[in-house]
Amino acid sequence: MAQSKAPVVNGAEHVWVLNSKFPMSRETAVCPADFPEYEYSAEYLLSEMKTYRVDHVVISHVCYYGHDNSYPSYCVKKYPGEFAAIGLLVGHRLYSPEDPQNASRLERLIKEDGLIGLRLSPIYNRDVVWLNSKACYPLWKKAEDLKATFNIFLAPHQVRQVGDMAARFPGVNVVIDHIAMIDITAPDADGFGPLLDLAKYPNVYVRTSLHNPSKTKVTPYRDVWPFLHRLYDRYGPRRLVWANFFEYVIMKEVIPFFKPEDKEWILGRTAYRLYGFGR
Repeated sequence: MAQSKAPVVNGAEHVWVLNSKFPMSRETAVCPADFPEYEYSAEYLLSEMKTYRVDHVVISHVCYYGHDNSYPSYCVKKYPGEFAAIGLLVGHRLYSPEDPQNASRLERLIKEDGLIGLRLSPIYNRDVVWLNSKACYPLWKKAEDLKATFNIFLAPHQVRQVGDMAARFPGVNVVIDHIAMIDITAPDADGFGPLLDLAKYPNVYVRTSLHNPSKTKVTPYRDVWPFLHRLYDRYGPRRLVWANFFEYVIMKEVIPFFKPEDKEWILGRTAYRLYGFGR
């Protein structure tokens, strides 16, 4: 669907509520030791969208619920057109990558629950190679058939695994989360170089979470700007996605090297297409 006005899309926010309808479980959570004491609900996201004048938000399913994707499904169905969502199914404290039911689970998640794809997090299994194992081929093939998007949360040394799968399954949109958690003080060979090399695969995108690789942790994260500039030059504006409300003003108003005509893609057109808002 064509857009006359360029949409503004926040590429990732977690949501959760503290009620019995969507209970959290330490037995099944990916992060059982770090439960919240406050809510960050869909309704709160809607209020933030109004404040920042953001049109849509991509919900990245939070670790507290494990592979129970009921709350993001509820959000996209209750507020159609406002949200898209990616779920959790496979990996650390989730279903095993070798489980033969993963492909059918993904199909149900998309066709019945209304989600657009998955977040895969091999970063929690730094010493185990599973992302590009043959056991995962059926899952990726199903994702290709469904035109799904996979966000990948990984460590720098795992970047090359993404290249294997992006080449094998070119119909799957792949978004690298958090600039692959690179160490900006390390040589390119230790992570950022391979991330730049992934640009040769047209189905690979990068999410610009500047606060994660920053060493200073001081807004607007100027120490990461040289790396963002290189990503911008290599991937182009149509393959970059911003996320988290606090980053919006940085990407829109502060970064000095974005061309004005490119900001429409970085601020929303790319994510609008990637996460199915135009379907």
